[in-house]
Amino acid sequence: MSGIMVASEKKLMLVSGRGYPELAEEVATCLGIELTPTKLFDFANGEIFVRFLDSVRGCDVFVLQSHTAPINEWIMEHLIMVDALKRASAKRITVVAPFFGYARQDKKSRGREPISARLMSDLFATAGAHRLMAVDLHTAQIQGFFDGPVDHLFALPILAGYIEDKLDLGQVTVVAPDAGRVRMCERWTDRLGCPLAIIHKRRDPDVANQVKMFEVVGQVAGRTCILVDDMIDTGATITKAAEALFEQGAAKVIVMATHGVLSGPAMDTLKNSQISEVVITNTLPIHPERQFDKLTVLSIAPLIARAINEVFSDGSVTSLFDGQS
Repeated sequence: MSGIMVASEKKLMLVSGRGYPELAEEVATCLGIELTPTKLFDFANGEIFVRFLDSVRGCDVFVLQSHTAPINEWIMEHLIMVDALKRASAKRITVVAPFFGYARQDKKSRGREPISARLMSDLFATAGAHRLMAVDLHTAQIQGFFDGPVDHLFALPILAGYIEDKLDLGQVTVVAPDAGRVRMCERWTDRLGCPLAIIHKRRDPDVANQVKMFEVVGQVAGRTCILVDDMIDTGATITKAAEALFEQGAAKVIVMATHGVLSGPAMDTLKNSQISEVVITNTLPIHPERQFDKLTVLSIAPLIARAINEVFSDGSVTSLFDGQS
C-alpha cells in the first residue's frame, strides 16, 4: 500500500467576533489575509450562536474580540468562539483581546471583593485557549493569572512616536497620574529622555471613579506635560489631574492613553477641559458621536498584526519592543 502524504505546513487563521469587527478587518489587512467567515447570531432569548464556515482543524487560530460595551455580551461571545474552535480541533487557539475586560479588578482592596481578572483568565483557559494576547493590561501581574503564554503588547512605540514627531522634547515632562503608573511612565522617560513627575492621588473608597485629593511631585512649571495612563473611562480623574498640573504652572497638558473607554460624560468632560489634546489608540471603537476636536486616535492594528505574525512564525514578540525596558 502506498504511503499517504501528510501536509505539515501550518495555517494561520484570524476570526472576529461582533464586538469590533472593524479592528479585526484592519489587522487582517495588515497580515495580508482574509478573516475566516463566521456565522454569529443571537437567539430570541439572547443566547449566542457561533459556527465557523471554514474548517479550522489543525490550524493556528487567533480569535480577536475587544471587550467593548456591552462588555459582558462580547466577553461571552469570545468564550463561546474559543469553545467552538476547541471542539473543531484547532491546533492552537490564541485569544486576542486588545482591551481585556475586568482587568481593573486584579486584586482585593477590601474584604468580600472578587478578583475578576483572575476569573476571566480561568474562563478562557477552561474554554480552550492556549495563549492570551492583550495590549497594555491594567497591571502586569494579570499575566500570571493565565496558565499559559501571555503576550503583553505595549502601545508606547505608537504613542511616543507621535509625540516625538510633534514636540520639542526639551520642554516635555512625562507625568504619572498615580503611583501605580510610575513604572509605565519610566518607560516613556527612558525613550523620550524627559524628566518624570508624579501625581499622588487619594481615592474615595466609598465612591467609584472619585478622587479626593491630588499632589504633584516633580517640576512641571512652564513645561508641556504628557499625562500618561492605560485608559480613560469617565475622564473625571484625568481632568482633575490636569487641573492639578495647571495649578503648579504647567504650560500645556496632553493626555495619552492606550484605551479610550470614554464612558458617560467623558466626551464633554475632556472637550471642556484645559487639556490641549487627548491621544488614544483604537483598541476600542470610538463611534462618531464620541469624537471631538481635541481627540486623536492612532491605529493599534499594525502592532497586533506584527505580534500575531511573530507568534505564528515562532518568532519573538519581545523583539517588537527592543529598547523599551
